[in-house]
Amino acid sequence: MSFIRVETAGPILKIMMNRPEKYNALTVDMYHDIANAYGLLHRDDELRVGVFYGEGEHFTAGLELTDWSATLSAGALPPLPEGAIDPFGLSGPKLSKPIVMAMQGFCYTCGVEMMLNTDIRVAAKNTRFAQLEVQRGLYACGGATIRLQRELGWANAQRYLMTGDEWSAEDAYRMGMVQELCDTGEQFSVAMAIAERIAKAAPLAVKGSLRSSQIARDQGENAAINLLFNELEPIMASEDFKEGIQSFVERREAVFKGC
Repeated sequence: MSFIRVETAGPILKIMMNRPEKYNALTVDMYHDIANAYGLLHRDDELRVGVFYGEGEHFTAGLELTDWSATLSAGALPPLPEGAIDPFGLSGPKLSKPIVMAMQGFCYTCGVEMMLNTDIRVAAKNTRFAQLEVQRGLYACGGATIRLQRELGWANAQRYLMTGDEWSAEDAYRMGMVQELCDTGEQFSVAMAIAERIAKAAPLAVKGSLRSSQIARDQGENAAINLLFNELEPIMASEDFKEGIQSFVERREAVFKGC
């Protein structure tokens, strides 16, 4: 039985963790299913953006450690099938399309680390974040030691990585980790509204913007600058660019086709 439900809503891929009776604790099989969903979003030209969320009271209480202990003891994440994309973003190709994440209740350990590998985040006001690993005898190994300092600043990151203490949705919003705060129960609809705005934008331009941003983050500003106009050139030659100009002239909403 899969605890990951994947559905399409037009150009939006909805990825839901559906194990609420266990607070959506992440098993190895769930990790594989999320990776397969990311791979589908990456490959399918009809899909433009993903929304990742959790069913129930909590987004996730973290890893199901009894299921992951052998894998973690081996010193690596589980191998992924061909075409899958690591939701922690630690190996393999980068996802070429954006992910909007919606969270509520507990967003612990792997939940934070998967969030750090998404692009836009929506949190219900009752969301509580924590990297609890040091309280379980290990340290965060899904990307938090690499990315949390970039999101929160060095000292803020160490404050939470070294204690396992919680921080609130308001803290996350204040520090820039979360882009939207909403009443509990509204997080999915707010995330979908953002995804719908992305889906209406020019797909080639969205992918190009995301790729340029990823290069600047991962390889440095000069690498992104060197590729900026070379990668913009085919987008400028696209039918969507012509449609964008025409819609501006005609003062109407553009209808983009991704070509």
